[in-house]
Amino acid sequence: MMRTIAMCCAGLLALAGSTARAENGVTANEILIGQTMPYSGPLSGYSGLGKVAQAYFEKVNAEGGISGRKLKLHSLDDAYSPPKTVEQTRRLVEQDEVLLVFGSLGTPTNSAVHRYLNAKKVPHLFITTGASKWADPKHFPWTMGGMASYHSEGVIYAKHVLRTKPDAKIAILSQNDDFGRDYVSAFKRGLGDKAASMIVAEAVYETTQPTIDSQLATLKASGANVFFGVAIGKFGSQMIRRSAEMGFKPDLFLVPTSVTSIATILQPAGLENATGLVSAAYLKNINDPQWADDADVKEYFGFMKRYMPAADPHDTTYASGYTSLVLLAQVLRACGDDLSRANVLKKATSLNKVSLPLLLPGITVTTGSDDYLLFQQLRMQRFDGKSWVGFGELIEDQEP
Repeated sequence: MMRTIAMCCAGLLALAGSTARAENGVTANEILIGQTMPYSGPLSGYSGLGKVAQAYFEKVNAEGGISGRKLKLHSLDDAYSPPKTVEQTRRLVEQDEVLLVFGSLGTPTNSAVHRYLNAKKVPHLFITTGASKWADPKHFPWTMGGMASYHSEGVIYAKHVLRTKPDAKIAILSQNDDFGRDYVSAFKRGLGDKAASMIVAEAVYETTQPTIDSQLATLKASGANVFFGVAIGKFGSQMIRRSAEMGFKPDLFLVPTSVTSIATILQPAGLENATGLVSAAYLKNINDPQWADDADVKEYFGFMKRYMPAADPHDTTYASGYTSLVLLAQVLRACGDDLSRANVLKKATSLNKVSLPLLLPGITVTTGSDDYLLFQQLRMQRFDGKSWVGFGELIEDQEP
C-alpha cells in the first residue's frame, strides 16, 4: 500500500512539474526561450543574431546560469515569411512551451504573430524591429521592440536634412510593408510643412522582386540631390551598388540603421559604393578607432573570441545582438525565483536608467508600464570607406 501511495505521489509530482513547464517554460534546471530568425530567404544575412544568442546563452550558462538554471534557446527558421513565422511561433508556444519569445527579426513576421502572442500572454520581448506598433502597451502589453523605433530614426533623419540641406530635393525608396511605411511616414512628419515641396519622387518595392533597378532609375530621373533609401537585406546591398552603377550619386544618401552592417550589406554592395552613406546609431561602433580602448568594446571582442571564434567579430550585427542579450539577461536576473511570464513582463517594463555595454555615452534604458521605447536618442554617423564614424551630438526624436 505504502509503495502504491509513493508511486502515486511521484506521478503527481511529475505531472505538476510538467504543468509548470507547460505554463511558463521553466523547470528546476532550465529556462526555455524561443525565437524565429531568417536562417534562409532574402534576409538570411541577419541570421547572425540567432547565432550570437546561442553563444551568449553558452556564456551565461558557463557562469552559472540564471537563478541556478541554464538558458536554452529554440531558434527556428522562418525564412522571413510571415506564414512560416506563424507556424514556427505556434510550435514554440504550444509544443516547446517556451517562457518567452525573444529577438525575433522582422516587422511583417512579428506582425503575423503579434495578436497571437498577446492573446496567449507570452512575453514577446526586444524583437528585432523598430516599428512603432511595438510601443502600444494599452492594446498589446506583452510585446516590446528591441531597437530604436523607426519613428525616432525617421524624425532624426528629417531633422538632419532640414539642418544641412534646407533646399533639398528628396527621393525616397521603401519596402512596401510596415517596415518601409513606418520610416517614410515618420520622415515626412519630421519634415513638417516642407515635406510636400521637398519630396520630389517616391518608389516602393516588394520583397518578392528579384531587383529594384526600375525603381532606382525612376528616382534618379527625378533630379533629387537627397536620397532616403529604406531597404534591407539583399535589397539594401542592391540599392547601394546599383545606385552607384547608374550614376545616381546624391549629395546626401541616408540609410536606416539596419543597413549599416559592413559584412552583410556594405561589402556585397562594394565599400567604394557605400562611402559617404549617412545613418544614425545608439551603439558604439565597434570598428571606430575612437572606441578601440573602450572597456565595453574590449569585453565584446573577448566574448566573440571565446564563444564565436569562427565568426567575424567586426560584423556589427553581432554587436547589436550582444547588447540586447545583456538586457534580456538583466531582466531574467531581476525576476529572481519568480520566473512567471507576468513577472518577466513586469521587470521588462520597469527598467530605470539601465546601462548596457556598447551604448553611446549618455544613453540608458528606461521603460514604464506606459513607455515601451528602449532608445529615444541617436547620433549621426557616416561611412568613410572602412568604418562608420560618428559626428555631432545626440539627437532626440521630437518632431520640429
